[in-house]
Amino acid sequence: MAQVFEMVMLIMFGLSWPFNITKSLRSRTAKGKSMLFETCVIIGYICGVIGKFISGQFTYVLAVYFLDILMVSIDLALTIRNHKLDLAAAEKA
Repeated sequence: MAQVFEMVMLIMFGLSWPFNITKSLRSRTAKGKSMLFETCVIIGYICGVIGKFISGQFTYVLAVYFLDILMVSIDLALTIRNHKLDLAAAEKA
């Protein structure tokens, strides 16, 4: 039963990332975004995966961890790109 609740938690956290990715793509700015925060979230998810491996619990929950890591990584990459766009726009101004 604990696996089910862990998976629901990961799904609920994961639901926000597609919206963040969409916002990052559309806004083309890193204003209001934190690369440190996104990096901390990725590290947290990686620690969760490591915990699963240490405990030997190779379940479907791992797939949700990896999906969440992928989405946050995409958003982090977009934040980095948008930060570079912000710098380029500031140089032109």
